[in-house]
Amino acid sequence: MKRHLITFCLGAGFIVLGLSTLSIVTAQEATEEPGTMQTDSPIAEDAEISGNNAYCILCHGQEGRTLTLANGSTLNLHVDPAVLADSVHGKNNPEGALGCVDCHGEQAFPHVGAAPADARLYTIEASEICTQCHTEQAAGQADSVHAAGLARGNLRAATCVDCHGAHNVKPIADNPALAANVCGTCHTSVFDEYQASIHGEALLGRGDTNAPSCIDCHGVHGINNPTTAQARNRSPELCATCHANEALMKKYDISTNVFNSYITEFHGETIALFDQQDPNVASNKAVCYDCHGVHNITPADDSKSQVAKENLLITCQQCHPNADSNFPDAWVGHFEPTAEDNPGLFAVDWFYKILIPAVLGGFAVMVVADAYGRIRQRLGGGKQHG
Repeated sequence: MKRHLITFCLGAGFIVLGLSTLSIVTAQEATEEPGTMQTDSPIAEDAEISGNNAYCILCHGQEGRTLTLANGSTLNLHVDPAVLADSVHGKNNPEGALGCVDCHGEQAFPHVGAAPADARLYTIEASEICTQCHTEQAAGQADSVHAAGLARGNLRAATCVDCHGAHNVKPIADNPALAANVCGTCHTSVFDEYQASIHGEALLGRGDTNAPSCIDCHGVHGINNPTTAQARNRSPELCATCHANEALMKKYDISTNVFNSYITEFHGETIALFDQQDPNVASNKAVCYDCHGVHNITPADDSKSQVAKENLLITCQQCHPNADSNFPDAWVGHFEPTAEDNPGLFAVDWFYKILIPAVLGGFAVMVVADAYGRIRQRLGGGKQHG
Protein backbone atom coordinates (compact mmCIF):
# COMPACT_ATOMS: atom_id res chain seq x y z
CA MET A 1 0.00 0.00 0.00
CA LYS A 2 2.79 2.36 0.92
CA ARG A 3 4.57 1.52 -2.36
CA HIS A 4 1.45 2.42 -4.41
CA LEU A 5 1.13 5.72 -2.57
CA ILE A 6 4.73 6.67 -3.41
CA THR A 7 4.17 5.77 -7.07
CA PHE A 8 0.99 7.84 -7.17
CA CYS A 9 2.75 10.89 -5.67
CA LEU A 10 5.64 10.67 -8.11
CA GLY A 11 3.24 10.42 -11.09
CA ALA A 12 1.20 13.38 -9.91
CA GLY A 13 4.40 15.39 -9.52
CA PHE A 14 5.48 14.69 -13.08
CA ILE A 15 2.06 15.66 -14.37
CA VAL A 16 2.13 18.96 -12.48
CA LEU A 17 5.66 19.66 -13.75
CA GLY A 18 4.61 18.96 -17.33
CA LEU A 19 1.56 21.20 -17.10
CA SER A 20 3.67 23.98 -15.61
CA THR A 21 6.19 23.76 -18.44
CA LEU A 22 3.42 23.75 -21.04
CA SER A 23 1.79 26.82 -19.48
CA ILE A 24 5.10 28.71 -19.52
CA VAL A 25 5.67 27.91 -23.22
CA THR A 26 2.09 28.86 -24.05
CA ALA A 27 2.46 32.15 -22.19
CA GLN A 28 5.68 32.94 -24.07
CA GLU A 29 4.01 32.25 -27.42
CA ALA A 30 0.99 34.34 -26.46
CA THR A 31 3.14 37.32 -25.51
CA GLU A 32 5.55 36.98 -28.43
CA GLU A 33 5.49 40.14 -30.56
CA PRO A 34 4.49 39.79 -34.24
CA GLY A 35 7.54 40.09 -36.46
CA THR A 36 9.80 38.12 -34.12
CA MET A 37 10.81 34.52 -34.44
CA GLN A 38 12.92 32.03 -32.51
CA THR A 39 16.47 31.96 -33.81
CA ASP A 40 16.49 28.19 -33.89
CA SER A 41 13.63 28.12 -36.45
CA PRO A 42 14.66 26.29 -39.66
CA ILE A 43 12.96 29.03 -41.72
CA ALA A 44 15.06 31.74 -40.09
CA GLU A 45 18.22 29.81 -40.89
CA ASP A 46 17.42 28.92 -44.50
CA ALA A 47 15.58 32.03 -45.72
CA GLU A 48 16.22 35.74 -45.87
CA ILE A 49 13.32 37.56 -44.25
CA SER A 50 12.69 41.29 -44.70
CA GLY A 51 10.19 43.62 -43.11
CA ASN A 52 7.90 42.40 -40.33
CA ASN A 53 7.18 39.13 -42.09
CA ALA A 54 8.74 36.62 -39.72
CA TYR A 55 5.57 35.94 -37.71
CA CYS A 56 3.50 35.23 -40.84
CA ILE A 57 6.27 33.16 -42.41
CA LEU A 58 5.96 30.69 -39.54
CA CYS A 59 2.92 29.32 -41.35
CA HIS A 60 3.10 30.73 -44.88
CA GLY A 61 6.72 29.73 -45.29
CA GLN A 62 5.71 26.06 -45.21
CA GLU A 63 5.62 24.56 -48.68
CA GLY A 64 2.47 22.75 -49.67
CA ARG A 65 0.21 24.79 -47.40
CA THR A 66 -3.12 25.36 -49.15
CA LEU A 67 -6.62 26.61 -48.46
CA THR A 68 -9.74 24.91 -49.80
CA LEU A 69 -12.09 27.49 -51.30
CA ALA A 70 -15.85 27.57 -51.44
CA ASN A 71 -15.96 26.15 -54.97
CA GLY A 72 -13.74 23.23 -54.00
CA SER A 73 -10.56 24.57 -55.60
CA THR A 74 -7.43 25.20 -53.56
CA LEU A 75 -5.42 28.38 -53.01
CA ASN A 76 -1.67 28.08 -52.52
CA LEU A 77 -0.71 29.82 -49.27
CA HIS A 78 3.04 29.30 -49.54
CA VAL A 79 5.19 32.44 -49.73
CA ASP A 80 8.90 32.07 -50.35
CA PRO A 81 10.55 34.59 -47.98
CA ALA A 82 13.62 34.83 -50.20
CA VAL A 83 11.49 35.78 -53.22
CA LEU A 84 9.62 38.36 -51.15
CA ALA A 85 12.85 39.84 -49.81
CA ASP A 86 14.23 40.13 -53.37
CA SER A 87 11.14 41.91 -54.72
CA VAL A 88 10.71 45.67 -55.11
CA HIS A 89 8.99 45.71 -51.73
CA GLY A 90 11.79 43.80 -50.01
CA LYS A 91 15.28 44.55 -48.77
CA ASN A 92 16.16 46.93 -51.64
CA ASN A 93 13.10 49.13 -51.21
CA PRO A 94 14.50 52.67 -50.66
CA GLU A 95 11.65 53.39 -48.25
CA GLY A 96 12.33 50.25 -46.25
CA ALA A 97 11.19 46.68 -46.64
CA LEU A 98 7.44 46.18 -46.44
CA GLY A 99 5.94 43.50 -44.25
CA CYS A 100 2.86 41.37 -44.65
CA VAL A 101 0.72 43.62 -42.45
CA ASP A 102 1.73 46.70 -44.49
CA CYS A 103 -0.30 45.31 -47.37
CA HIS A 104 -2.75 42.88 -45.81
CA GLY A 105 -3.39 44.90 -42.64
CA GLU A 106 -3.04 43.93 -39.01
CA GLN A 107 -6.66 42.77 -38.97
CA ALA A 108 -5.79 39.99 -41.41
CA PHE A 109 -4.65 37.83 -38.48
CA PRO A 110 -6.16 35.79 -36.98
CA HIS A 111 -7.88 34.44 -40.11
CA VAL A 112 -11.45 34.31 -38.92
CA GLY A 113 -13.26 35.55 -42.04
CA ALA A 114 -14.94 33.41 -44.64
CA ALA A 115 -12.74 31.93 -47.34
CA PRO A 116 -13.00 33.58 -50.80
CA ALA A 117 -15.39 31.98 -53.27
CA ASP A 118 -12.65 31.13 -55.78
CA ALA A 119 -9.04 31.97 -56.59
CA ARG A 120 -9.88 34.46 -59.36
CA LEU A 121 -12.14 36.55 -57.15
CA TYR A 122 -9.44 36.54 -54.48
CA THR A 123 -6.88 37.84 -57.02
CA ILE A 124 -9.21 40.65 -58.07
CA GLU A 125 -9.88 41.60 -54.45
CA ALA A 126 -6.18 41.39 -53.56
CA SER A 127 -5.35 43.89 -56.32
CA GLU A 128 -7.28 46.52 -54.39
CA ILE A 129 -4.45 46.42 -51.84
CA CYS A 130 -2.09 47.95 -54.42
CA THR A 131 -4.29 51.03 -54.81
CA GLN A 132 -3.64 52.07 -51.20
CA CYS A 133 -0.12 53.23 -52.10
CA HIS A 134 -0.05 53.42 -55.89
CA THR A 135 -2.84 55.98 -56.24
CA GLU A 136 -1.64 57.57 -59.49
CA GLN A 137 -1.34 54.22 -61.23
CA ALA A 138 -4.70 53.16 -59.84
CA ALA A 139 -6.36 56.27 -61.28
CA GLY A 140 -4.95 55.48 -64.71
CA GLN A 141 -5.99 51.86 -64.52
CA ALA A 142 -9.52 52.85 -63.53
CA ASP A 143 -9.97 54.42 -66.98
CA SER A 144 -8.37 51.54 -68.85
CA VAL A 145 -9.81 48.89 -71.13
CA HIS A 146 -8.98 46.30 -68.47
CA ALA A 147 -11.04 48.07 -65.79
CA ALA A 148 -13.89 48.45 -68.27
CA GLY A 149 -13.77 44.69 -68.87
CA LEU A 150 -13.99 43.95 -65.16
CA ALA A 151 -16.91 46.36 -64.85
CA ARG A 152 -18.74 44.40 -67.57
CA GLY A 153 -18.22 41.20 -65.63
CA ASN A 154 -15.23 39.87 -67.56
CA LEU A 155 -13.29 38.28 -64.70
CA ARG A 156 -10.39 37.49 -67.05
CA ALA A 157 -9.52 41.18 -67.47
CA ALA A 158 -6.09 41.98 -66.06
CA THR A 159 -5.59 43.39 -62.58
CA CYS A 160 -2.47 44.64 -60.77
CA VAL A 161 -1.49 41.18 -59.55
CA ASP A 162 -1.92 39.62 -63.00
CA CYS A 163 0.67 41.95 -64.51
CA HIS A 164 3.03 42.71 -61.63
CA GLY A 165 2.73 39.60 -59.50
CA ALA A 166 1.97 39.47 -55.78
CA HIS A 167 5.00 38.67 -53.62
CA ASN A 168 7.51 38.57 -56.49
CA VAL A 169 7.03 42.08 -57.93
CA LYS A 170 10.02 43.13 -60.04
CA PRO A 171 10.88 46.63 -61.32
CA ILE A 172 9.58 47.12 -64.83
CA ALA A 173 11.26 50.47 -65.53
CA ASP A 174 13.92 50.21 -68.26
CA ASN A 175 12.86 46.60 -68.87
CA PRO A 176 10.57 46.67 -71.93
CA ALA A 177 11.20 43.00 -72.66
CA LEU A 178 9.67 42.09 -69.30
CA ALA A 179 6.63 44.20 -70.12
CA ALA A 180 6.17 42.46 -73.47
CA ASN A 181 6.38 39.01 -71.90
CA VAL A 182 3.87 40.00 -69.21
CA CYS A 183 1.35 41.14 -71.84
CA GLY A 184 2.00 37.92 -73.74
CA THR A 185 0.69 35.81 -70.86
CA CYS A 186 -2.86 36.85 -71.82
CA HIS A 187 -2.53 38.17 -75.37
CA THR A 188 -0.86 35.04 -76.68
CA SER A 189 -1.74 35.24 -80.39
CA VAL A 190 -0.82 38.93 -80.56
CA PHE A 191 2.44 38.22 -78.75
CA ASP A 192 3.34 35.52 -81.26
CA GLU A 193 2.89 38.01 -84.10
CA TYR A 194 4.86 40.68 -82.26
CA GLN A 195 7.68 38.29 -81.41
CA ALA A 196 8.19 37.52 -85.12
CA SER A 197 7.95 41.18 -86.20
CA ILE A 198 10.83 43.58 -86.78
CA HIS A 199 10.12 45.26 -83.45
CA GLY A 200 9.77 42.05 -81.44
CA GLU A 201 12.82 40.44 -83.01
CA ALA A 202 14.89 43.52 -82.14
CA LEU A 203 13.70 43.72 -78.53
CA LEU A 204 13.27 40.07 -77.58
CA GLY A 205 15.80 38.59 -79.98
CA ARG A 206 18.66 41.09 -79.86
CA GLY A 207 17.88 42.94 -76.65
CA ASP A 208 17.57 46.32 -78.40
CA THR A 209 15.68 48.45 -75.87
CA ASN A 210 15.06 51.17 -78.47
CA ALA A 211 12.55 48.87 -80.15
CA PRO A 212 8.97 49.54 -79.05
CA SER A 213 7.37 47.22 -76.53
CA CYS A 214 3.64 46.77 -75.92
CA ILE A 215 3.52 49.57 -73.35
CA ASP A 216 5.26 52.03 -75.70
CA CYS A 217 2.33 51.88 -78.10
CA HIS A 218 -0.60 50.98 -75.85
CA GLY A 219 0.39 52.67 -72.60
CA VAL A 220 0.90 51.16 -69.17
CA HIS A 221 -1.99 51.54 -66.74
CA GLY A 222 -4.35 53.77 -68.72
CA ILE A 223 -4.59 51.48 -71.74
CA ASN A 224 -7.42 52.61 -74.01
CA ASN A 225 -9.42 50.64 -76.55
CA PRO A 226 -7.27 50.54 -79.72
CA THR A 227 -10.28 49.97 -81.99
CA THR A 228 -11.88 53.40 -81.54
CA ALA A 229 -11.93 56.07 -84.27
CA GLN A 230 -9.78 58.33 -82.12
CA ALA A 231 -7.11 55.66 -81.67
CA ARG A 232 -7.07 55.11 -85.43
CA ASN A 233 -6.89 58.79 -86.35
CA ARG A 234 -4.04 59.41 -83.92
CA SER A 235 -2.06 56.27 -84.72
CA PRO A 236 0.28 58.11 -87.15
CA GLU A 237 1.33 60.36 -84.26
CA LEU A 238 2.14 57.22 -82.30
CA CYS A 239 4.36 55.89 -85.07
CA ALA A 240 5.96 59.32 -85.35
CA THR A 241 7.23 59.02 -81.78
CA CYS A 242 10.06 56.94 -83.21
CA HIS A 243 9.91 57.38 -86.98
CA ALA A 244 10.03 61.19 -86.87
CA ASN A 245 12.92 61.16 -84.38
CA GLU A 246 15.97 61.92 -86.50
CA ALA A 247 18.53 61.03 -83.82
CA LEU A 248 16.92 57.64 -83.21
CA MET A 249 16.31 56.78 -86.86
CA LYS A 250 19.88 57.70 -87.77
CA LYS A 251 21.10 54.77 -85.64
CA TYR A 252 19.23 52.37 -87.93
CA ASP A 253 19.79 54.21 -91.20
CA ILE A 254 16.05 54.87 -91.54
CA SER A 255 14.91 58.10 -93.11
CA THR A 256 12.43 60.22 -91.15
CA ASN A 257 10.88 61.03 -94.52
CA VAL A 258 8.76 57.90 -94.10
CA PHE A 259 6.60 59.92 -91.75
CA ASN A 260 6.97 63.37 -93.33
CA SER A 261 5.97 62.07 -96.76
CA TYR A 262 2.85 60.44 -95.32
CA ILE A 263 1.72 63.65 -93.65
CA THR A 264 2.08 65.64 -96.88
CA GLU A 265 0.22 63.20 -99.13
CA PHE A 266 -3.52 62.60 -99.56
CA HIS A 267 -3.98 59.91 -96.90
CA GLY A 268 -2.04 61.70 -94.20
CA GLU A 269 -3.51 65.14 -94.87
CA THR A 270 -7.04 63.72 -94.66
CA ILE A 271 -6.34 61.87 -91.41
CA ALA A 272 -4.78 65.02 -89.92
CA LEU A 273 -7.86 67.02 -90.94
CA PHE A 274 -10.20 64.51 -89.29
CA ASP A 275 -8.12 64.56 -86.11
CA GLN A 276 -8.15 68.36 -85.95
CA GLN A 277 -11.89 68.69 -86.54
CA ASP A 278 -13.16 65.75 -84.48
CA PRO A 279 -10.88 62.79 -83.67
CA ASN A 280 -13.91 60.64 -82.82
CA VAL A 281 -15.20 60.70 -86.40
CA ALA A 282 -14.08 57.63 -88.34
CA SER A 283 -12.06 58.03 -91.53
CA ASN A 284 -11.70 55.50 -94.33
CA LYS A 285 -8.27 56.79 -95.34
CA ALA A 286 -5.24 54.60 -94.75
CA VAL A 287 -3.09 55.00 -91.66
CA CYS A 288 0.34 53.48 -91.11
CA TYR A 289 -0.82 50.12 -89.82
CA ASP A 290 -3.27 49.58 -92.71
CA CYS A 291 -0.29 49.18 -95.02
CA HIS A 292 2.49 47.94 -92.76
CA GLY A 293 0.50 45.82 -90.33
CA VAL A 294 -0.03 46.16 -86.59
CA HIS A 295 1.85 43.60 -84.52
CA ASN A 296 3.24 41.70 -87.52
CA ILE A 297 5.32 44.51 -89.07
CA THR A 298 8.29 43.24 -91.06
CA PRO A 299 10.95 45.07 -93.15
CA ALA A 300 9.70 46.37 -96.51
CA ASP A 301 12.11 44.08 -98.37
CA ASP A 302 10.85 40.98 -96.52
CA SER A 303 8.73 38.66 -98.66
CA LYS A 304 6.16 38.51 -95.84
CA SER A 305 5.82 42.29 -95.62
CA GLN A 306 2.47 43.77 -96.63
CA VAL A 307 4.33 46.54 -98.49
CA ALA A 308 6.76 44.25 -100.32
CA LYS A 309 6.44 44.79 -104.07
CA GLU A 310 4.91 41.36 -104.65
CA ASN A 311 2.30 41.96 -101.91
CA LEU A 312 1.60 45.64 -102.43
CA LEU A 313 -1.33 45.22 -104.84
CA ILE A 314 -3.20 43.03 -102.32
CA THR A 315 -2.55 45.64 -99.65
CA CYS A 316 -3.83 48.47 -101.85
CA GLN A 317 -6.93 46.48 -102.79
CA GLN A 318 -8.07 46.49 -99.17
CA CYS A 319 -9.18 50.10 -99.79
CA HIS A 320 -9.08 50.18 -103.61
CA PRO A 321 -10.78 46.92 -104.67
CA ASN A 322 -10.68 47.82 -108.38
CA ALA A 323 -6.94 48.52 -108.42
CA ASP A 324 -5.03 46.68 -111.16
CA SER A 325 -1.40 45.65 -111.39
CA ASN A 326 -0.37 49.15 -112.52
CA PHE A 327 -1.85 50.80 -109.45
CA PRO A 328 1.04 50.22 -107.04
CA ASP A 329 3.56 51.45 -109.62
CA ALA A 330 2.12 54.95 -109.26
CA TRP A 331 3.43 55.08 -105.70
CA VAL A 332 7.13 55.61 -105.09
CA GLY A 333 6.96 54.90 -101.40
CA HIS A 334 8.03 57.27 -98.66
CA PHE A 335 11.13 58.42 -100.52
CA GLU A 336 11.97 61.25 -102.88
CA PRO A 337 11.98 60.13 -106.55
CA THR A 338 15.48 59.80 -108.03
CA ALA A 339 16.76 60.03 -111.60
CA GLU A 340 17.91 56.41 -111.40
CA ASP A 341 14.75 54.81 -110.00
CA ASN A 342 12.02 57.13 -111.28
CA PRO A 343 13.43 59.24 -114.15
CA GLY A 344 10.07 60.40 -115.50
CA LEU A 345 8.65 61.35 -112.13
CA PHE A 346 11.97 62.90 -111.16
CA ALA A 347 11.89 65.13 -114.26
CA VAL A 348 8.27 66.16 -113.70
CA ASP A 349 8.97 66.84 -110.04
CA TRP A 350 11.87 69.14 -110.85
CA PHE A 351 9.91 70.78 -113.67
CA TYR A 352 7.27 71.89 -111.18
CA LYS A 353 9.88 72.81 -108.60
CA ILE A 354 11.28 75.28 -111.12
CA LEU A 355 8.04 76.30 -112.85
CA ILE A 356 6.01 77.16 -109.75
CA PRO A 357 8.61 79.48 -108.12
CA ALA A 358 9.29 81.09 -111.53
CA VAL A 359 5.58 81.77 -112.18
CA LEU A 360 5.01 83.11 -108.67
CA GLY A 361 8.19 85.16 -108.86
CA GLY A 362 7.13 86.60 -112.24
CA PHE A 363 3.74 87.58 -110.83
CA ALA A 364 5.45 89.24 -107.87
CA VAL A 365 7.71 91.29 -110.21
CA MET A 366 4.72 92.33 -112.31
CA VAL A 367 2.76 93.42 -109.21
CA VAL A 368 5.68 95.43 -107.86
CA ALA A 369 6.37 96.99 -111.27
CA ASP A 370 2.70 97.90 -111.73
CA ALA A 371 2.51 99.42 -108.25
CA TYR A 372 5.73 101.39 -108.88
CA GLY A 373 4.39 102.72 -112.22
CA ARG A 374 1.10 103.83 -110.69
CA ILE A 375 2.87 105.63 -107.88
CA ARG A 376 5.16 107.43 -110.30
CA GLN A 377 2.21 108.33 -112.52
CA ARG A 378 0.31 109.84 -109.62
CA LEU A 379 3.29 111.74 -108.35
CA GLY A 380 4.18 112.98 -111.84
CA GLY A 381 0.59 113.96 -112.62
CA GLY A 382 0.34 115.96 -109.39
CA LYS A 383 3.44 118.02 -110.19
CA GLN A 384 2.28 118.74 -113.71
CA HIS A 385 -1.13 119.95 -112.46
CA GLY A 386 0.57 122.28 -109.96
